[in-house]
Formats: sequence, C-alpha cells, structure tokens
Amino acid sequence: MPNSTSASTHTPVLLSETLKAMAVLPGGRYIDCTLGSAGHAASIMEHASPGGQLLGIDADPNAIEIARKKLDAYRDAVLLVNDNFANLQAICIKHDFFPVHGILLDLGLSSMQLDTSHRGFSFQKDEPLDMRFNPEQKITAADIVNTSPEERLANIIYTYGEEIHSRKIAREIINNRPIATTLQLAQLIESAIGRRGKIHPATKTFQALRIAVNHELEHLETVLKQAVELLGYEGRLVVISYHSLEDRIVKQFMQKESRDCVCPPGTPVCVCGHTPSLRIINKKVIIPSDTEIDHNPRSRSAKLRTAERIITQGDSYATTEDHTFLTLAKSSGWRRPALLEKIRIVYLAA
Repeated sequence: MPNSTSASTHTPVLLSETLKAMAVLPGGRYIDCTLGSAGHAASIMEHASPGGQLLGIDADPNAIEIARKKLDAYRDAVLLVNDNFANLQAICIKHDFFPVHGILLDLGLSSMQLDTSHRGFSFQKDEPLDMRFNPEQKITAADIVNTSPEERLANIIYTYGEEIHSRKIAREIINNRPIATTLQLAQLIESAIGRRGKIHPATKTFQALRIAVNHELEHLETVLKQAVELLGYEGRLVVISYHSLEDRIVKQFMQKESRDCVCPPGTPVCVCGHTPSLRIINKKVIIPSDTEIDHNPRSRSAKLRTAERIITQGDSYATTEDHTFLTLAKSSGWRRPALLEKIRIVYLAA
C-alpha cells in the first residue's frame, strides 16, 4: 500500500502485476480488503467494466471518503464498507457479496495514512502517538508505550519490528515516560542506539507499535482463512506484503492450503484428512522492478503472492444436485442468484 505521492496522485504498488495476478475481466466481482486511496480499486473497476462489481473495505473512515470520490464514476457498481477486513466473511454475508472472482490484500500503510492522517504513523512530523487505523478504537500507541511493563514492551519491539536493540530501546522508554509525540519517541530511540546508515533507527520500533496497536498479524491470519471460502471456482487471492512477518504468514498459509497432507513431518501415515483448497500461481514471489522502485522508493520491500481457488468433487458435492452445482460453479453460472443463496445458506448454518 505504500506510495510516495499524495492521495490525489496515488500510483499503487505493483499495479499491472496485481491486475494480471487477479485475472481481472469484464463482469467480474472483486473485493479490495485494503481500499486506501482506491488506486488498485479504480484500476480493477476500469478493467472489470462493463458489468464488474467491487466491494471495498477499510478500517479508516477517511480512506472510505477519499475512495468514494475516486470511484464516483463506478458508484452504482461499488460498495464501500468502513470495517476491519478481519470481519470479511460477515461483511460479505451481510451484503450477499460472494462468491467472488478475486480478493486483494495490499497490506501496510497507505500514503494517505503516512503523510496526511496526523495520527502519528510517521516520525517525520511531530504528531500524537496514536497509530490507530480506526480512530474509534480504544488502544493507542501512547497507551502501549506509557503503560506496558519493560519486558512486554521489549517483546513487542523485537517480535513485530525485528529490532535487535529492543531491550535497550524499551529501557530508555521506561526511563523517560511519559512520551506523548512521535518526534519525542524517535529522538529517544536515536539517542539510545545511535544512527547508522540511511534508515532511521526508529523505523522498526514504529512498525512494531503500529502492528501491535492494530493487531495486524492476527487480523491477517483471520482474513486469509475467510478469503478462501469466499472465492468462487478459479477465483484469485492476491496479497502484497511489505515485511518478512506478513510475507511469512501469507507464504505458509498458501503452501499449507495447496497441499494434500499437512501432517507433521515424520508421520508414517497421513491422518489429517486435509484437502487442498488453493493452487499457487506464482511459485516465485513477485517484486517491483528497479524502475518502479526509482519512481516510488516506498515500494522497495513489496512482495506479491497469488493463489487460485480449486473446487474438487471431494468438496462435499456427493449428490446429483451438488454435482450439478459443481458443474455450474465451473462456468460463469456460479454468479446466479439461486446459487448465491445456496452458498449463503451453507454459511449461515456453519
């Protein structure tokens, strides 16, 4: 999601690669779980028209308003929801928006949040230590910084920021509390561990606090499981991540869901009964070109992974009626209202 430009001139990361990975076609139904400034969403609708539909989700109400203006030309085909993507399945059931042809997750911060939100995501400006995607949420970064015990604070910085100086930083924070602003925290970290190279020494700590405040990794694990069940036959799941923790979760999830057996290594006979639900499309992770990185330095850490939903005769389609349903699912007929209602009943009964 990062970008070096403003929301009005937003150029989304790996745009052409994303459209290709999602296999966007006219008449398709798509979900953008991380709407941001609607850069990806606008391009998806452009390629999905005529007849395309889009569900856009973002926890930040400001993002919803920006996206609404950008997508105004498609307003009759676009549904925007201010919610966390961890609630993806409930949102889709509420609005009868499933199954779908493609789901996109562009993780991390948008340019709008980083540059103009005034919520303390960046240490380039002196702002309150907030870092909430949704301003209605209770816990802020200031709460974590000023109330956490030293050990917990160090663990957060080490686990989510992969910061090797986490204990030294946590100790410095404890000795100088309360800390109210981003600049105050950034200067404190720099004084604690010094400055080496081009990357600011506070970068990893700020990342860790943002992830902790918004429960980003937990929500990612939750939404991946839900996304698979919302995809129609050959529907695509596309995820763009920006650091190793996110990418590891996505990679391991896709690998697991593409295997027949997920028993622990060394198990003599398979007892898991696992059935693959995905087929990995790009075996090698996709990264931005040098040209894109030169144009947009914030894209340098982006990694794109894609998987495709598979439906087999083993997916509980045992009766003649269910076999007919499967046949229709493998054609454009799976978007018919009657089939949609059949799936909806299954979801509500689960």
